[in-house]
Parts: sequence; structure tokens; C-alpha cells
Amino acid sequence: MATPERPEHDADDELLAALGLNIGDPAVRAEATRIARRLHATQARAIGFVPADDQVAVPPLAIQLGLALCDLTGATIAVVDANVRYPGLSGLTDDNDLAEDTVFATRWLRGSLALLTPPRVERAGEVVPRLANLLIESVDLFAHVLVDLTGFDLLGEHGSAAACMDGVIMVGRAHVTRQKQLAALKRLMPRGRFLGVLLAG
Repeated sequence: MATPERPEHDADDELLAALGLNIGDPAVRAEATRIARRLHATQARAIGFVPADDQVAVPPLAIQLGLALCDLTGATIAVVDANVRYPGLSGLTDDNDLAEDTVFATRWLRGSLALLTPPRVERAGEVVPRLANLLIESVDLFAHVLVDLTGFDLLGEHGSAAACMDGVIMVGRAHVTRQKQLAALKRLMPRGRFLGVLLAG
């Protein structure tokens, strides 16, 4: 008897599991779906995620929310790893065929979630204008674009990158990140675009 072919997304799930994402956890999926509903209701298309400190892992959270938004809306969603200093998702893309001036390489997961990540380390000052262009060009491609703003300097760069977004969320660590940290970071964000705080872990 022939072995049935495995669904295409099984390989994606294995890849995500190797990155430490347990997308099969019902409690995590339920929470991601709850947050995805709230994000979708804001009608913000480009949403930036700013970590409260260097120990906050934004990519796993953004991927969970991206998958939940795909399931919720049936639309195509993008997760952009804009961490140009230490791109957390760069191992997911094959940069052998990329042009030298390419800033973001793309990897598709589960058919409708696009992961865009820098294939090489860049200077943040060069990436912010290209990130802005990417967001303009993605209007017709993606219902929502979730952007990891890890790796930008707190003064100046975070504000410039966040200004490209329709909304900004700060990401902290449960039981670790202090309210004082979040309040200081909030003051650096563009007015009227702050969507709230997510505590991970």
C-alpha cells in the first residue's frame, strides 16, 4: 500500500518547531487568535513590535500572530524581520539567488504567511527607507504586515521605524519587564499609533 503524501504544511510545522514554536499548543493558539482578532479590528495594516529589552524574542510571537491572522482572515499576511543587526529568521531563506541590493528575502509558510528577512546584516539607517518602501509596495499584497523592530537603537531609529507603521505594540517579558521601562519606551513612540503592550513568556 502506498504511503499517503504528507500535507505540505507539515514541513513548515517541523521548521517552526525547530525554531521553538509550538503551534499545536491549544492554549497558545487560543491566545494568539484572541490577540489577532483585536489587531484585525484596529484596521492597522502595518504593525510594528518594539521589544522592551534585548532579551525579548519578537519573531516567535510575530509568527504565531501571523498564522492566527491567516486563519482568522483567510488573507495573506507578512511577518517582516527588520532586525538588521541580528536577523532572527535569516536561516529560513535561501540567499544564493538574491541580488546584491536585496534587503529582504521571502520564505512562505503554510501557503499564506510570508516571512521577509534580511539575508545579511545591514545598517539600520539604510534599512528604514527600504522598510518604508516595502510597506508601501505591500499594500496590495498583504492584509497585515507584522514588523519586528528589534535591533534598532532606542533613540532615533525606533521612532523613525515606528513612524512607518500604522500601529506600534511594545513587547515585554511577563514578570520581568517593569512598568517604568514600558513608560519610558512609550514616550519614544509616535503619538496616536500606540496599540498597547504584549507580555510574552
